[in-house]
Amino acid sequence: MTNSIDELEKDATAIFLIGTNTTENHPVIGYKIRKNVRFNGAKLIVADPREIELAGIADVYMQFRPGTDVALLNGMMNVILTEGLADKEFIEGRTENFEEVAKVLEKYTPEFASAICGVPADDIRKAARIYAEAERGSICYAMGLTQHSTGTDNVKSVCNLAMMTGNLGKPGTGVNPLRGQNNVQGACDMGALPVVYPAYQAVTNAEVRAKFEKAWGAALSPNNGLTIPDVVNKAHHGEIKGLMVFGENPMVSDPDLHHVDEALDKLELLVVLDIFLTETAQKAHVVLPGVTFAEKDGTFSNTERRVQRVRQAVTPKGDARPDWQILADLSTRIGYPMNYSSPEEIFEEIRRVTPSYAGLSYERIDRSGIPWPCPTADHPGTPILHGAQFSRGLGLFHPIEFKEPFELPDAEYPLILSTGRSLFHYHTGTMTRRSAALDEFMPSNVVQVNPTMATKLGIVDKEMVKLITRRGSIKVEAQVTEIVPDGVVFTYFHFSEAAANVLTQAEVFDPVAKIPEYKVCAARIEKI
Repeated sequence: MTNSIDELEKDATAIFLIGTNTTENHPVIGYKIRKNVRFNGAKLIVADPREIELAGIADVYMQFRPGTDVALLNGMMNVILTEGLADKEFIEGRTENFEEVAKVLEKYTPEFASAICGVPADDIRKAARIYAEAERGSICYAMGLTQHSTGTDNVKSVCNLAMMTGNLGKPGTGVNPLRGQNNVQGACDMGALPVVYPAYQAVTNAEVRAKFEKAWGAALSPNNGLTIPDVVNKAHHGEIKGLMVFGENPMVSDPDLHHVDEALDKLELLVVLDIFLTETAQKAHVVLPGVTFAEKDGTFSNTERRVQRVRQAVTPKGDARPDWQILADLSTRIGYPMNYSSPEEIFEEIRRVTPSYAGLSYERIDRSGIPWPCPTADHPGTPILHGAQFSRGLGLFHPIEFKEPFELPDAEYPLILSTGRSLFHYHTGTMTRRSAALDEFMPSNVVQVNPTMATKLGIVDKEMVKLITRRGSIKVEAQVTEIVPDGVVFTYFHFSEAAANVLTQAEVFDPVAKIPEYKVCAARIEKI
């Protein structure tokens, strides 16, 4: 997030949610947004293919066709440009390349955009005016925006919208991606991405690489690593022989599970480090028992970049050990000694090699976390990014044209299938489906079907149906509901026995971020 969570409750005068079912997937943030709307009069814009809970209190709700985010956003920006609502001072003083974007936006009139995305032109106009005229406008998005073959284009379009209106660098504004898990931000900060070292320092930068070679006393590759889709595909082709899976469950979470299953079977060695015997761990040659968050010390960095202390409250059972000990021992045994005595010693190394963490310490974050960047020991942290200038100097506008999703409905598969998360379960259900209370609320998967479509298919609520795509099929209960529009169906990915990712495609993904297109594929429903 460029801004802090509390600003969504206290400072934002308009909030634009796109591709985020916030009350279900980020309940605390959803609660803060609801409070701001109800008690402070903040305006709310919701854009989502499903009529999510927050759509009920929105000033304008735009139910768009899955995968048409760019067309919708360009339509809003066309209104802002043609009606003179753009922040000319911000554009001229703090950005570049706006002229190229303006050329692209000319044809994206609300009527033109409406024909693509299905949102009435007047609603596009209304949403654009609310956001552009707000004193402080904030944009929030999640994986509904990113999990597309055009995910990077979608995010760039959101950034264009924020820059065009000057909604960056001040309280209550910003471009705010809501992270899906508790330490995703921290993992990325530490270099758990194939193209960067900690603090997003490029692997291909020779000067950066030399710094880390000196710090770690080892020669490092000048080449970028592999993304998850690359790893699975290379394992499938026999190019990768061994794989260690750490706190992940690709046998439920990755697209086209038949393909994943075959790829993992071809490995000579599969090692899984986890807290439960997941579906992936059941295929492993070696399972290393890790510990939960309550059984270890360390830090988490949350969605607002706040680095926070985590303290051990429970003694690990049996042979389970903290992850850092397992990884350090493994590294030592294969030839690179890691002789750390504590997580705090590791954090001190992090400070030395990670400029944005340099001013942090266990002592400073003892009672409340500090948001990075925090470059020095007397720096207060940075709750709002891009205040005086962008990290690259001027903010760069990107001209983005709309592109259709890779797989569209046809005569054989006439429906659009999208997937996502439930309030009651977390990721692949490894923990939540072992909770009797949570499992009682949602014990099995469903597919949401519009009443008109249900009538056409001759199915009724709670009837078991077969949901089919080109990759495979699952048997699942139909939930007849108006939350989804006619022609779109939605299912959850938490349930291994009716796994949504049997259906999703691994053939295509975003060319930059390499994110699979989980949110759009062609499907059909059959009666059983």
